Amino acid sequence: MVDPSDARKGDVRTVPVGPEGEGRLDAFLADHLTLSRTRIQKLIAAGHVTVDGREPKKSEEVEPGTVVEVRVPPPKKVSMEPEDIPLGIVYEDEDLAVVDKPAGMVVHPAPGHRSGTMVNALLHHLENLSGVGGRLRPGIVHRLDQDTSGLLVVAKNDLAHHHLSDALRRRHVKRLYEAATWGHLVEDRSSVDAPLARDPSDRTRMAVVEGGKRAVTHLRVKERWARADYLSLALETGRTHQIRVHLAHLGHPVVADDTYGAQWEKGMGGPERAWARELARRTPRQFLHAAELVFEHPRTGERMRFQAPLPEDLAAVRRWARGEPSAG
Repeated sequence: MVDPSDARKGDVRTVPVGPEGEGRLDAFLADHLTLSRTRIQKLIAAGHVTVDGREPKKSEEVEPGTVVEVRVPPPKKVSMEPEDIPLGIVYEDEDLAVVDKPAGMVVHPAPGHRSGTMVNALLHHLENLSGVGGRLRPGIVHRLDQDTSGLLVVAKNDLAHHHLSDALRRRHVKRLYEAATWGHLVEDRSSVDAPLARDPSDRTRMAVVEGGKRAVTHLRVKERWARADYLSLALETGRTHQIRVHLAHLGHPVVADDTYGAQWEKGMGGPERAWARELARRTPRQFLHAAELVFEHPRTGERMRFQAPLPEDLAAVRRWARGEPSAG
């Protein structure tokens, strides 16, 4: 049983059960807390979950009117050390820096990625970072997925961090992405307005879920290839995996997205089936790149615009898909 005196050693969360009950305990907690079902099961096994003061089994049914208490132990301390990792700094002044993040780099430390992150690189390359994001996320205003390349703005002091974060919330930061997607969109310009939340069947994924957070993505077809489109995408909101989930929801997942469009090309038939399989073979990671970033400077109010061309791994794929003579 969890000792109440241990409450100060972790985050204690109380979750009451409604009058109708909620099914299995582990599924109930995964639905009500921002934790995966696997993480919940581990907490139950470790004795960090009680139901009306007793230790339960993960598979038991939660009864109406009971009270479930969860103690989430504090995260293990992580040493944030500067690391001499190459990092493309596009712009820097006393308040902020704009970074062109390479694909494969995690933005900040997380389980499984305790070093080698963009934060470790920033600590080496920059003298100051804001403390608003906490010890593990100094300077981090927004993020990109590990396998997405492109532009990020980093705050070097708290004033800049608050200003940029507020601008993001107010949708005053323009973020444009470029992506290759399977199949062909019907219209050259369109928008997706579909709410996103954790996938009820897999908490590591996001999904279009009724009652989720509003998410809006604007799409424009720039090029039409044999069995794929090359798109420009503008984020109106910035939810986790938003572009990838919205495109998969439309039936046109990002090329080489192993989470939301794994082996999608294998379902293609017709004379261009071989072309689709060759595109998949040539694409080394999800074809998604943060190409443009526009915002007002937090101190001067100057409108700043930055662009990052496709990195060579994706540029080579694009040349081949276009049928350019130089493409191997």
